[in-house]
Amino acid sequence: MEYQILNTSTCLLVLLVFIPTGLGICPSSCKCSGNDRNVDCSGRNLTVLPQGLQDNLTYLNLSFNQFVDLDHQLTRFTNLRTLDISNNWLKNVPAHLPKSLWELYATNNNIKVLQKLDTAYQWNLRVLDVSRNMVERAVLINNTLSSLKFLNLSSNKLWTVPTNMPHNIETVDLSNNFLSQILPGTLVRLQHLTSLYLHNNKFSYIPDKAFDQLSQLQVITLYNNPWSCSDNQNIPYVLQWVQGTAARVVGAPCADQPWPWASAAPAQPTALDSSPMIKGTKAADREASAAAPEPTKVTKTHKQFKAKEVPPLATQSHPALFPSADRPLLRSPDGPQEAAATRTILVQDSAEGNASLAPATGSSTTPMTLSITSGMPTNYSKVPQSTTATLRKEEATPSARVPSRASRWQMGLLCLALLHAVA
Repeated sequence: MEYQILNTSTCLLVLLVFIPTGLGICPSSCKCSGNDRNVDCSGRNLTVLPQGLQDNLTYLNLSFNQFVDLDHQLTRFTNLRTLDISNNWLKNVPAHLPKSLWELYATNNNIKVLQKLDTAYQWNLRVLDVSRNMVERAVLINNTLSSLKFLNLSSNKLWTVPTNMPHNIETVDLSNNFLSQILPGTLVRLQHLTSLYLHNNKFSYIPDKAFDQLSQLQVITLYNNPWSCSDNQNIPYVLQWVQGTAARVVGAPCADQPWPWASAAPAQPTALDSSPMIKGTKAADREASAAAPEPTKVTKTHKQFKAKEVPPLATQSHPALFPSADRPLLRSPDGPQEAAATRTILVQDSAEGNASLAPATGSSTTPMTLSITSGMPTNYSKVPQSTTATLRKEEATPSARVPSRASRWQMGLLCLALLHAVA
């Protein structure tokens, strides 16, 4: 009999000890899943933690309740990955949170200060959301939060961009604050930052070189800030940075306002004018055009060529082609000219189809000039010196032919024969 009672007591003890652990316990005011390791106790008007929570929780949602203080109450959940304590009456981030946290959501509470010990030992934390609170100061310790990728401090009362933000962070939301300044070196280490939200703040300008190290930035919001567009000492940096950055800028400063300081800035040379070769060519053309003599006769377009003189004994008009021109030149039918005369040939447009030869007076060694008028646009009154080709050649004057003595004898004999025939 005693043996049966002992066996019964042992069985009851085993049931009392092992059955709750094997089946799991979920608090009556919460919803559980995943072997009771994911617990949702949101919207229950709770002021204290419900009884029966397992220590091996990985997800705990305590949002939309009436918690005022959770200090030291969550330390035992050493496997906890995600904690949501949003929409409560908390005045600070709970002290001594488990170091296993990956995500912490504490939005819409009464938190006024983000203390350095609140995040000092959160090496695994990846997401920290303390938005919609009354945070006036966020103190972060250098080289902590080494795994943090997302930081949301929007809709608070910050006046200065927090310093010592972790260097591996990728997204920072500081919108809807009272930010008006960025201390030197605040953003220098954030070389992995891809998204920065600064809209709805009190920025009037951005300090010089504040954004220079944000090499991976993809998106930045700057709208709804009281930019001092007339401040020619401080505002130019952010305006020039916006124009030169590869990131997408939402709400560029002073986009709809004139820049009074921009008119006083010297005009920047264009890419074409900045070339040394182009500068040298332009300077040479200016010097050549200044030194070039004015043409003696202005027609549609002037191209001057110096060529060999037309043979003086030409008596028939036939076309002659110059090597450098495709238009035929008509020789003058006026008969022989002086052997050493210099001639100027003026050829009008091909549609006109005429040519003129004008003998020029002067010494027998005067160089010959050939002026050709080609059919180019009529809105040119002068042609630059660089478009005119000139060829010069001097011809020696042939000596005058003197009759020989034999010729005079022949002429005399001819005259005597004519007189004899007449007689």
